[in-house]
Amino acid sequence: MHSELPTTTRMNGRLVGIMAVISGLVVANSYYAQPLVGAIADSLDASMTRVGLVVTASQVGYAIGLAFLVPLGDMIQRRKLMTWMLAVTCASLVVMAVAPSWQVLACAAMVAGVGSVVGQVLVPFAASLAAEEERGRVIGNVMTGLLLGILLSRVVAGLIAQVAGWRAVFVVAAILMVVAALLVRTLPVAPPCATSSYRALLASVFELIREEPVLRWRIGYGTLTYASFGVFWTSIGFLLSGPGYGWSDARIGLFTLVGVAGALAARLAGTLADRGYAQRQTGWFVALTALSFVLVALGEHNVFLLAVGVALLDLGIQGTHISNQSLFYPLRPDARSRLNTAYMTTYFMAGSIGSALSVLAYTQAGWTGVCVLGAGFPTIGFGLWLAEQRKHRSGSPR
Repeated sequence: MHSELPTTTRMNGRLVGIMAVISGLVVANSYYAQPLVGAIADSLDASMTRVGLVVTASQVGYAIGLAFLVPLGDMIQRRKLMTWMLAVTCASLVVMAVAPSWQVLACAAMVAGVGSVVGQVLVPFAASLAAEEERGRVIGNVMTGLLLGILLSRVVAGLIAQVAGWRAVFVVAAILMVVAALLVRTLPVAPPCATSSYRALLASVFELIREEPVLRWRIGYGTLTYASFGVFWTSIGFLLSGPGYGWSDARIGLFTLVGVAGALAARLAGTLADRGYAQRQTGWFVALTALSFVLVALGEHNVFLLAVGVALLDLGIQGTHISNQSLFYPLRPDARSRLNTAYMTTYFMAGSIGSALSVLAYTQAGWTGVCVLGAGFPTIGFGLWLAEQRKHRSGSPR
């Protein structure tokens, strides 16, 4: 394999902005259904448990795309790869818009999730185009677009569903994929940097996991916190549309904006990581993720406590994520796509597992069961962090 040649030319701010917009538009596809579970269940005459599996299917598809499509960014000209991915995603969203049953909806959601990893192709693309002294800022800006896409997708879904029904959400999403494809055509053409076979490329991802203990620790923290993300956001629609709150789709979508506060505050984690605090602050953020579920549990009947709990939850998860990235990306500058694949595949698989378990927890034990499950994952993560600290203090090699 050949590493990408370093560049000394600073990236145009407009180009960075386009990449951020594309990332946000595409990643949103995996989250539109979250606030709509109640409306979809009523429309398709299905239980909310079954419709909750649509959210899970989308997350599973995203993880599959991370594992098998993102590495292709090192083999295939990225602009062409992303164009094909967007075409498949657009077609899948159209199927979701006309789906006659929850089964068809779930299958189409999985395919849409596979194609929605365009943002994860863009991040290493941006890193390869950026000059060394601006690389962190460029990656951060593209990731900000991706993160805002996740958060705002629920708001957009709720508002559109309130006005035109849940099917219209996926029609709009399909149109946005056409817009994203047009934006992709404005990106520069960059030759692939790997000459090995696809099988060898995939095998090298496992080699990185085996050879880099720092990556393994970071995968542990990432999976245990993002699993709690899946637990919470899959069932919040059940709570807010249920008899306790009885909110409309639009109101549920707007409520998710409270997560923006936590996500934007998490940018502080990047600044602290640049100052050498990434290892230490990981424990703080993982612990905050676990503790946030105390307020989330109390928020079953108190919207203020629920909102504060959600802001702290997103702050803890995003802070952990940023800390992880700051530590594993420098490990292999010539293998950023594969490092990203190793970390993000397990990350989103954990989210899909949390999502599936959340549905079971809600049906068996209600909101309390969801909160106990959500807090359990990061509590294990904090124990893992304590174990790593003891290992470092004892002088064991990392």
